[in-house]
Amino acid sequence: MIYAEILAGGKGSRMGNVNMPKQFLSLNKRPIIIHTVEKFLLNDRFDKILIVSPKEWINHTKDILKKFIGEDRRLIVVEGGSDRNESIMNGIRHIDKEFGIQDDDIIVTHDSVRPFLTHRIIEDNINAALQYDAVDTVIAAIDTIIASEDKEFISEIPVRDTMYQGQTPQSFRIKRLVELYEQLSDQQKSVLTDACKICSLAGEKVKLVRGEVFNIKVTTPYDLKVANAILQERISQ
Repeated sequence: MIYAEILAGGKGSRMGNVNMPKQFLSLNKRPIIIHTVEKFLLNDRFDKILIVSPKEWINHTKDILKKFIGEDRRLIVVEGGSDRNESIMNGIRHIDKEFGIQDDDIIVTHDSVRPFLTHRIIEDNINAALQYDAVDTVIAAIDTIIASEDKEFISEIPVRDTMYQGQTPQSFRIKRLVELYEQLSDQQKSVLTDACKICSLAGEKVKLVRGEVFNIKVTTPYDLKVANAILQERISQ
């Protein structure tokens, strides 16, 4: 089976003084997360679409899904975990409990606050995940990347031609991801917050899928202004 998992477990502290997590903030009169969920609903290859929500916002998540989307048998809301990877695993545990996990099952994970992903990006992730154990969506780095180990002085300036910026979706063969995650110590789990990095450090080849510059993550008030500008431009066209 092919699953989508939309990660909406964060509280959005970088958004500033707002009364709700950033995924529920309005983008053209609808919550950001609704724009994101709709992109996945348009793809009929997904058997189930999981939305991972903070425990105290589960009912709100269900309410806005019902209000803006209506009933859809593929949508499932589950409780998030203490961090990103634990949220991914909570979704996978639900899948295992309700449906079982087969060798060829894959999961496409995506930030709830990246509402501008495209059908092409989703399709490329699905197709690559069916062939490889791990997939990451990236764009080529435009600016020079500076590394600083002490946050005071330059440690390294990598060659820009080999640098990429990570986006989502990130997609995985479920059984392999679970196997690698369960091999981590508690300390490693607290440090390795990116699922693709877990795979890479274990020696797995992580296939790159081309993202888009406009596939932005709405994290700050400035990002929300940019997102509204992108959406208004599309509406006007």
